[in-house]
Amino acid sequence: MNPFPWAPWAANLGITLVAVLVLMTVALAVGVKRGRHDGVDVVWGIGFVLIAVVSAVTASALDPAGDPWRRWLVVLLVAVWGGRLAWHIERRNRGKPEDQRYVDLLAKAPGNPAAYAFRKVYLTQGAIMWVVSLPVQLAQYGSAGTWGLVVTVLGVLVWAVGFGFEAVGDAQLARFTADPANRGRVLDRGLWRYTRHPNYFGDACVWWGLGILALHHPAGLIGLLGVAAITVNLVQGTGAALLERDIEQRRPGYADYVRRTSGFLPLPPRTATAPGTNTP
Repeated sequence: MNPFPWAPWAANLGITLVAVLVLMTVALAVGVKRGRHDGVDVVWGIGFVLIAVVSAVTASALDPAGDPWRRWLVVLLVAVWGGRLAWHIERRNRGKPEDQRYVDLLAKAPGNPAAYAFRKVYLTQGAIMWVVSLPVQLAQYGSAGTWGLVVTVLGVLVWAVGFGFEAVGDAQLARFTADPANRGRVLDRGLWRYTRHPNYFGDACVWWGLGILALHHPAGLIGLLGVAAITVNLVQGTGAALLERDIEQRRPGYADYVRRTSGFLPLPPRTATAPGTNTP
C-alpha cells in the first residue's frame, strides 16, 4: 500500500471549500431574485456533485499515482445520487408555496434578510455539505491493491441498497400523496410499512457506501466523520426527528403508525393492520 498523499488532499480540501462558498453565493443570489430560499434544498444534491467533480479533477493533477477508475466511479455514484435528489426536490416543490421552514426563519431576520439567510441557511448547509463530503474527497486519493477492490465492491453494494431505498421510497410517497383519495391517510404500504423513513435510511446507506469506498487506505477512516454526521442529522437533526414532531402536531393519529413501525432501520411492523387505513 502506497503512502497517502496528505499534502494534495489538504489542498483539495481548500479548493472544494472555495467551490462550495461560490456555489452558495450563487444560490443566494438566485434565491433573492426569486424571492424565496427553499431552492437551497435543490442545491444540496448539486453541491455534492460539484465537490466530487472538483476533487476528481484536482486529484488527477496533484496525485497522478492514484487510481483513476476509483475517482470517476465515485463521481458517477455521487452524480447519480445527487442528480436524482435535486430533480426529485425540484419536481416536488414546483408550483407550491415556499417551504414554511424558510418563511418562519426569515420572519425572524434582524437587519438585512439576505445577509441573515446567507448566514443561517446557505453557509450552514454549505459547511455541513463540505464535512459530509469528506469520504468523497478522500476516495479520490491514494491507491491500494486487493483490499481496495474488496472495499470498492462492498461500498458499491451498500450504496446501491441505499439508492434503491431512497428512490423507491420517494416514488411511493409521491404516488400516494398525488391521489386525492389518500388525503388524511397515512402511507404504510411498500417500504413505508417497514420503516417510517425509507428515504432517510436510504440516504444514510448511500453515505455509508461512499464511506466504505474511501477505506482503500487507512486515511479513509477520517471520512467516517462525515458519514456519522449525516447519519446523526438524518435521525436526530433536521431529518426524521424534526419531521415527525411537525407531523404529530398536525396529525394526532400518526402516533399509531409510529407505535407499530420502525423509526429508521427497516423491520417487520409490530402489529398487523390493513395497509393505508390509518386516519390521522
